[in-house]
Amino acid sequence: MQKNFDTFSIPHDVRPVAAGIEGDNLVVTSSSQVQWTAPDVQDNPPTVPFDEVMNPDSEEGIAKLTRLIQIYGFAFVSNTPVSPDETKVLLEHIGPIRNTHYGGFYDFIPDLALADTAYTNLALPAHTDTTYFTEPAGLQAFHLLSHHPPPSAQSGAVAEGGKSLLVDGFKAAYILRKEDPHAFEILRKQAIPWHASGNKGIAIRPSQNFPVLETAPWRVRWNNDDRGVVPFGGESQDADLGNQELWYAAARKWNEIIKRKEMEYWVQLTPGNVLIFNNWRVLHGRSAFEGVRRICGGYINNDDFISRYRNTNFSREEVLRQVIG
Repeated sequence: MQKNFDTFSIPHDVRPVAAGIEGDNLVVTSSSQVQWTAPDVQDNPPTVPFDEVMNPDSEEGIAKLTRLIQIYGFAFVSNTPVSPDETKVLLEHIGPIRNTHYGGFYDFIPDLALADTAYTNLALPAHTDTTYFTEPAGLQAFHLLSHHPPPSAQSGAVAEGGKSLLVDGFKAAYILRKEDPHAFEILRKQAIPWHASGNKGIAIRPSQNFPVLETAPWRVRWNNDDRGVVPFGGESQDADLGNQELWYAAARKWNEIIKRKEMEYWVQLTPGNVLIFNNWRVLHGRSAFEGVRRICGGYINNDDFISRYRNTNFSREEVLRQVIG
């Protein structure tokens, strides 16, 4: 019997995560991460309704949500109650909320007392969060609870700005490797310092320096505002390491790629539509805005997310095979 599907339509990065015999059939379960540009997701972004995710009688909804995040690096939860309490319950349904020096679950409006541009109304370029931790946050969530025009605005005015930006960092890395392999290797090999030291009493650095691009596991670490000085020189036999001119040239190429129009997926968050994304993969940013925005959300460790993904998408036997081998 001839096969009736196109072998070459299968994404090149598909990997088997489980295999077994069901009756007379060999069943192979694959996990594919689909790399995307803005046109790929603009009109039909991955979305799961809140009631489906939180259904107490079925795990199909949470399985779908974690699967979409695993595949695309992000997903929306639609029709979420416009409440920080309900949003927190949603996140805890995926995994424990991670505590940082800013706390755990966050619910904030712009606050200039905090030395972090996230708490302003300024535009933010595409970046990943918590680059200064040895293990950056895995998932991140944003729920826009409200956006009001400034007090000085005329009656009936509409709050402007504050669009959210998403960029697929894995797609950007693939393009960089294709267009400039040398630049890709420099950003993969050259470990650099990262830090958070803007607030009094806070001076956080990873246990070691890390490169922008990691390949085991795949992880993007990019926030130019939290980056330290690129190490100069050193005793490495690799001529590329410690060469600041080469690193900055590679970083400029990377920056040019993530700012290409087709790479930037812009979306206006609205109350009830929660954005959850993989901070190891998807860079995020925003446009400047007027008025006062109230946003809540939180971080979830990557290990907790992957555990939830595996345990809702595969049988216990398959999960153990993945873990034990």
